Amino acid sequence: MYETFFGLSGKPFQLNPDPAFFYGSRGHKRAFAYLQYGVHQGEGFIIITGEVGAGKTTLVRSLLEQIDPSRLVAAQLVTTQLDAEDLLRAVALAFGLSTKAMDKAQLLAELEAFLVSLVPQGKRALLIVDEAQNLSGRAIEELRMLSNFQLGSQGLLQSFLVGQPELRQLMQGPDLQQLRQRVTASYHLGPMDRGETQEYVEHRLRHVGWSNLPQFSPGAFDAIYTFSAGIPRRINTLCNRVLLAAALSEEHDITAPNVDATADEIRLELSEGSSGPATGAVNADIRDFEEGEPAVGLEQRVVRLERAMTATLDLLQQMRRSQTPLKPLDPLNN
Repeated sequence: MYETFFGLSGKPFQLNPDPAFFYGSRGHKRAFAYLQYGVHQGEGFIIITGEVGAGKTTLVRSLLEQIDPSRLVAAQLVTTQLDAEDLLRAVALAFGLSTKAMDKAQLLAELEAFLVSLVPQGKRALLIVDEAQNLSGRAIEELRMLSNFQLGSQGLLQSFLVGQPELRQLMQGPDLQQLRQRVTASYHLGPMDRGETQEYVEHRLRHVGWSNLPQFSPGAFDAIYTFSAGIPRRINTLCNRVLLAAALSEEHDITAPNVDATADEIRLELSEGSSGPATGAVNADIRDFEEGEPAVGLEQRVVRLERAMTATLDLLQQMRRSQTPLKPLDPLNN
């Protein structure tokens, strides 16, 4: 793996969200402040939206790491393509309740009893719903009904809804007026600018012991920003491939041509099956990243490629240490 070649202690651009790598751009700091404000308020709904790969899940995981479990019981839902009753069952399971052989009335009774039981312990409940744009209007209405649970004047359940921009459109539906009235704060997480993009890359590298090896030219950061448009997941995907290519070529300098070459490879992969012109491929690249689905396939291909390249790099390093020349492949036997 390229970490060994560059003397890094870990993989700086992994695709899975990791709060240990959290970078506080202006937008991310503001979004995180809204989440913290919501926790402090202890009531209502907090809405956070952002494009695919903008860093919403990393924000949530960073928040969960800071929560004091002796005061707040937090549960997270990620699978949200559920109907209203299945959503209630998923909420109960997220809080550790058994839901076998329960109808809706029993589910609601069990949930309310659980939430009430937290009060004497000095605790309250927080529900975080990720990918909330996939919820139906009826499912969101069920969440609003859960927010009606009270003990005296104290609300028993607070909810954070996190999702893609479609969530904002969903929230404007005529049937969700009552829920909108309970929204305490709402924020849309936008992309990073050119300067933040460079700081983001350097931040993640420093987290794994980077000492300016490899060295990035200013033009390389320009190229990274041009391709990624300041979206963290796109940056990770690109930089992961750039560092791997540099290690395989035994290069210690990352320049704009290096980045552009790798970006072109990714664009080509994303536009596979398209016979349109180059501009169509670029547009398909941007659209695919925003829609999310093809990007997942790309990430899987990146992982497979990295595994193959890692084996190749390890073999080359072993051969260099032993100074054993490569034997030519026999085309008749391979």
